[in-house]
Amino acid sequence: MGDMNSIGLEKLKTLIEINERINSNYSDVNALLVYILESAMRLVECESSSLLLVNKADNALSFAVALGPKGAEAKSIPVDRKSIAGWVAANNQHVIINDIPKDPRFFSDVQKKTGYVSKTMIAVPMRVKNICIGVIELINKADNRKFDRNDLEILEMLSNQASIAYQNADSYRSAQDKISVLQNNLTSGSGYHTFIAKSSVILDLLHVIEEVAKTNSSVLITGESGVGKELFAEQLHLKSLRNGKPFIRVNCAALSPPLLESELFGHVKGAFTDAFTDRKGRFEVADGGTLFLDEIGEVPLDLQTKLLRVIQSRQFEKVGSSDTITVDVRIVAATNRDLEAMVKERTFRSDLYYRLNVLPINIPPLRERKEDIEPLASFFLKKFGDATKKNFLGFSAAAMRVLYSYYWPGNIRELENSIERACVLGKPPLVQVQDLRISGSEMHVESEGSGIRKAVDEISSAPDGDRSLKTALDRFKKAYIMRILSETSWNQTETGKILGIQRTYVSRLLNELHIRDAK
Repeated sequence: MGDMNSIGLEKLKTLIEINERINSNYSDVNALLVYILESAMRLVECESSSLLLVNKADNALSFAVALGPKGAEAKSIPVDRKSIAGWVAANNQHVIINDIPKDPRFFSDVQKKTGYVSKTMIAVPMRVKNICIGVIELINKADNRKFDRNDLEILEMLSNQASIAYQNADSYRSAQDKISVLQNNLTSGSGYHTFIAKSSVILDLLHVIEEVAKTNSSVLITGESGVGKELFAEQLHLKSLRNGKPFIRVNCAALSPPLLESELFGHVKGAFTDAFTDRKGRFEVADGGTLFLDEIGEVPLDLQTKLLRVIQSRQFEKVGSSDTITVDVRIVAATNRDLEAMVKERTFRSDLYYRLNVLPINIPPLRERKEDIEPLASFFLKKFGDATKKNFLGFSAAAMRVLYSYYWPGNIRELENSIERACVLGKPPLVQVQDLRISGSEMHVESEGSGIRKAVDEISSAPDGDRSLKTALDRFKKAYIMRILSETSWNQTETGKILGIQRTYVSRLLNELHIRDAK
């Protein structure tokens, strides 16, 4: 009688401790399930135990936890649905078997592969809302004894605790995923940006996007830095049937390769030093929606291989895990780099490039759609005027001329920065030229006629007296190229784009016109 009382007291203490753990930590469900199985083995006095979970898709069973002499080896072995555990899951009923080899449901693969001989077993279903989500097994009662109804009572009680722990952890994970999506929206600009467009070229492009949005094919958005590639990706998502699902953004240039892999695919606890808990990657969070991969040209080659696989098969593994995850995600990638050139240089995989470039969309620079300058500038003026608590009514005529005549090598992003700076430095009611702080803007303020006269006078009054057309053209070329170089901070690639010539030709002109000496 004393032994029964001591068992009852230990059982009570164990239940209290399990309850405390369930209520204090939802994030590490695996550690909690291990503790519950260890408690079951101690109270029932058996050699080994395991917890198998039911896969919702195909009702297959797999080991989540396996404790005992051969637990680590058993965990990697798939379990047949015709096994004892499979029967318990299918019928949602417990079993007590005290002669396992004679039971027709005995699945011998685990025994053959591990060498661990199973003689007696008790197994109970783990239920959530009366649906079996897993099976808990206890194997080989100590001292060759048989399992009985008392053991069943203890195990069913602990199984209920395990179900509660699993349910809480599942709810916690779901909440964390929602928080992750919200945090992603906050860190990437709080939801969607306002789309401003007036030029026919952009309005035509929006019609193309409406058609492209109806498909699930990958899209590659190209264009110079600052043209608004992310906003076009947002429009692709918003005009698609996926618009009720997440739109997840990843800047591939902002993270180191190991962090980028974890960010995209997630990781399991212990995958690396700082991996304290399991974490879903952006592919998993974007399931059903759209994943925007900005600056795709910065992805390292070894990670490109894994990226190609998930685009082809929609499957991947978390960092540190061998479990395959399947997702339904549409990929929209963006870059300001020449991926074709990178393919030739073998710094970007050709097969990945062709997979991404199914539906290419090129965004023209701001200087090629000047009709958008005024509505964009007005939008930014209202935005930053409100932020700085200054009531600007608009731009002076001279300031507007500067906005239209400037080349905007940094495109919309540079325009936005200029208007923000003008709101901080300027005084209402109008933004003036000097408030914009645009390089070379003073030259643009002059009327077109006086500007030409001044340029001709400067060339005509050359100190060497050479007024030939060739010399005049060379001097004009030199002055003009130096000005564009100044605007682009001496970036020869950007200068070539503005001048409409190849970068190699820019380099040749620098030598021919001795511009390097004049820098």
